[in-house]
Amino acid sequence: MRAILSDLDGTLVDSTPAVLRVWQGWMRDRGLPVLSADEHPHGIPARSIVASLAPHLDADAEAAELERREIADLDGVRALPGAAELLGAAAGGAGAAAPGWPLVAVVTSCTRPLALARIRAAGLPVPAVMVTAERTDRVKPDPDPYLLGARELGTDPEDCVVLEDAPAGVTAGRAAGMRVVAVRCSHDEAALRGADEVVDDVAAFLRGAGLPAVAPGLAG
Repeated sequence: MRAILSDLDGTLVDSTPAVLRVWQGWMRDRGLPVLSADEHPHGIPARSIVASLAPHLDADAEAAELERREIADLDGVRALPGAAELLGAAAGGAGAAAPGWPLVAVVTSCTRPLALARIRAAGLPVPAVMVTAERTDRVKPDPDPYLLGARELGTDPEDCVVLEDAPAGVTAGRAAGMRVVAVRCSHDEAALRGADEVVDDVAAFLRGAGLPAVAPGLAG
């Protein structure tokens, strides 16, 4: 394992309450059926969700409005177990800073402004390498975001491990030719059956990988 490529929402940060507030408010404002937490799509960009739920609306304009609302509503966004250690190991630049650790990148369906807002709201270090929604023409479940992350870290796909919580991300990681470890957060294990391994959280994965402890100054 030369590199870890991690999803953000549901893997490193819990943003579910904020996401539901914003999206359900938007659905009410647009006269759309309001989806429950279980019904809401996870792991794909806002534009794709808008196009699916409301094809009569301008997907680009609505996605921009949703991004504005999501950046404004960060209440309750928090780090999940293992996130501080993983991003702390990547805080020194070039994807990795901690001795004995693999390279690290975040690969998310968020835009860069939204990803940065949530990382900072959760009190986490900002990684040097981050692939966000606007950086690839094709998004999860397509493999392109993970393949770009591997290229930016200078690693081959077969040397990468993907950390994901959503079926779209699991599919993307597998299609990229990477080992996929899924965390139980937004979906149950049955929905994550395409993963090579399922763990409770990133902390459990890091323990199982036997990675050395990150210095306190790097992990928070």
